[in-house]
Amino acid sequence: DERLARQIQFLLEIDGLKQVLRRSLILGSARRENSAEHSWHLAMLALILHEHANEPVDLLYTIKLLLIHDIVELDAGDTFAYDFEAGKSKAEREQDAAQRIFGLLPTDQAGELRALWEEYEGMQSAESRFANALDRLMPMFHNLADGGTTWQTGGVRPQFVADRAAAISEGSAALATLAGEILRQAQANGLFGEAS
Repeated sequence: DERLARQIQFLLEIDGLKQVLRRSLILGSARRENSAEHSWHLAMLALILHEHANEPVDLLYTIKLLLIHDIVELDAGDTFAYDFEAGKSKAEREQDAAQRIFGLLPTDQAGELRALWEEYEGMQSAESRFANALDRLMPMFHNLADGGTTWQTGGVRPQFVADRAAAISEGSAALATLAGEILRQAQANGLFGEAS
């Protein structure tokens, strides 16, 4: 069956996300998390925190967005949020990746998953705004819990984090307040290092 073969090919292909390393460390470990782990953890955040969204959200739809949002990293790699030079080519690299990776699927599913990815990127719905809020908040949790390792090794300044966290309010005012508190604690604890 050609349809099933294409679906299986896609599923095997995205297994590679387990090898795409991100900057954040797994809590309590010196090992960096991978994109598959990141997407799973965000889906769990949605499951637990969806009541804090600014607007009612469809939980299953939000989880779909989160499971799809970083699939393009299979080809494009993870672009560190504070690597402003790499950020210049991110959109083009990810569009090329989306074309190839989603194109592995049967046409109807390719269109559906590509549309989910584009919706996430464009923050076009309550669900995508909330999903983006979670994606911006989670690295802040990690850094606060692990002593700011990623921020320190990446030369990240508090203003960079504040600028990125500003969009959290579009998905959740409550989580934006929490992000502000995390930033204040991180600064008070010196998690950005002396040069920041």
